[in-house]
Amino acid sequence: MMSPEEIRARILDEVSKHGGHLASSLGAVEIAIALREEFDPWRDRIIWDVGHQAYAWKILTGRAKEFSTLRELDGISGFPNPLESKCDAAIAGHAGVALSIAEGYATARKLQHKDYHVVAITGDSSLVNGTSLEALNNCAAAGKVILVLNDNGMSISKPAGSFSRFLGRLIAGARYNRLKNAARRWGKAMRLYFLYGFVHRFKARIKSWFLADSFFEQFGFRYIGPVNGHDVKALRAAFAVAKQESRSVIVHVVTKKGKGWQVAEKDPTSWHGPGPFDIANPAAFLEKAKNAYTWSRAFGEALASLAAEDEKIVALSAGMKDGTGLEEFASAYPERFFDVGIAEGHMFSFASGLAAGGMKSVIAVYSTFLQRAIDQLLHDIAIANLPVVVCVDRAGVVGQDGVTHQGLYDIAMTKCIPNLTICQPKDAADLKALLKEALERKGPTLIRYPRGIAPTGNEPETFTEEVFTPQENGWVIYACGDMYKKACDVAKAVGGKAVYSRYIKPFDEESLSRYREQGERIASIENGCVAGGLGESIGADLKFGWPDEFIPHGKTAELEKRYHLDVDSIVAKIKSFTPQSKGKAKIQI
Repeated sequence: MMSPEEIRARILDEVSKHGGHLASSLGAVEIAIALREEFDPWRDRIIWDVGHQAYAWKILTGRAKEFSTLRELDGISGFPNPLESKCDAAIAGHAGVALSIAEGYATARKLQHKDYHVVAITGDSSLVNGTSLEALNNCAAAGKVILVLNDNGMSISKPAGSFSRFLGRLIAGARYNRLKNAARRWGKAMRLYFLYGFVHRFKARIKSWFLADSFFEQFGFRYIGPVNGHDVKALRAAFAVAKQESRSVIVHVVTKKGKGWQVAEKDPTSWHGPGPFDIANPAAFLEKAKNAYTWSRAFGEALASLAAEDEKIVALSAGMKDGTGLEEFASAYPERFFDVGIAEGHMFSFASGLAAGGMKSVIAVYSTFLQRAIDQLLHDIAIANLPVVVCVDRAGVVGQDGVTHQGLYDIAMTKCIPNLTICQPKDAADLKALLKEALERKGPTLIRYPRGIAPTGNEPETFTEEVFTPQENGWVIYACGDMYKKACDVAKAVGGKAVYSRYIKPFDEESLSRYREQGERIASIENGCVAGGLGESIGADLKFGWPDEFIPHGKTAELEKRYHLDVDSIVAKIKSFTPQSKGKAKIQI
């Protein structure tokens, strides 16, 4: 078995080359070691939530050699995935689902009269997700589950809400800790190791008296902890006791995010999910990241600027203040900023109440996490036609974060919702303009934009609605936001027109009808799934987007080439299109 130091060195080395989730995985190394030593990962079901803390688990479960391909095209994923290894009991890209999956496994085990352990490892911020609390409410009927609560005092941004304060009280209970330490010294002096299980059960009762940790007891869980999450022996002892219990157990483990690399320990937020960097000069990476003019930053600056003129504007985040660019807004207007923790469904309903109460709600959420709140968007916001602005970050392919985080489905999921306006900017200036328009609209608006650097609007083509290359019966290429420049390049190559589809819904039907009447062929390019996307809705002759399959991890340029979304592939497909095939409207990739 590799030592914690060796595993951390390997994680740090590979993440510095490929990028990835660093601080969270560094903090969970000893948990992974203790789990590997106390359980059989090929037989027991170990469910990580969220998977960004599971790099050590990958190394320890047969993927040490392949770890050098982390997040690379055709390499191992940055998240647990059962298709990659039987040791990964469930896909683990979104927070809050591990306990529900674990209860499913436990119930299946009971119904089939099988014998194996079911373990869920969740973060302190994930446990307050609505799905987790729903699972807690049903745990008594499921059968025994061991829940490992990795309490590192962090989500991706700093934690919010009452539950993190409750855990802090559990850890800081002075009377309990004094009693625990005295009992430990007494037990060692008397060599009463055989009483370890009894002592743990006795401690649970004592803690209920002193710390009121009966919260977990009310849901049918035996509470063990707090346990030092960087002490493998202590973790193994706690897991051994948990295995012997007849009912579900929660093992409260306290860790430090970024453990082992002082740079990440001091600033776990910046080093949560960095790109490639030089280990010897981490400051250079932070400086580059600070100066990068990303879409997230463009959104944050635009919102803060507009909020200075309108005190009704409020901003909401689900544990992603830093990732979505809301740091400036939160600092300038703390009373108008709300971080609800990892609870997207609650955030959307909360935003609807704010809007109904007279405020202008702006939600900042990644496309992959928008999926978790579609019901609230439809039921609580759209039906009432409330002025809520949903700013969808990371819309489109996100590259190396892979299948669980590709933001390809937001157009298809939301285009059918009545009252909802959907738009996508082509540059930072356009983003601010669309945001301003949305804040003045009476109903809900969804603004989507991709990951990466935002064009500033200095390039001539970013101000041009259409690029004309006269040719009779040529091509009109509609493109959403970040695909507009690519459409311009394609139009120049094939002899056609590139049209910027600023509004996806409502769509400019008048221009489309005019082009069709003129005998033009219609193509569409979008950074989203073709099924249910823009091209499908306008009946394009050729539709260029992501196919009806889950897109794996890899660099964006590599994925575009593999799926024929690079300029050369699109040009070749258009040039091979014959008049006889016009109007068949096949889905092309």
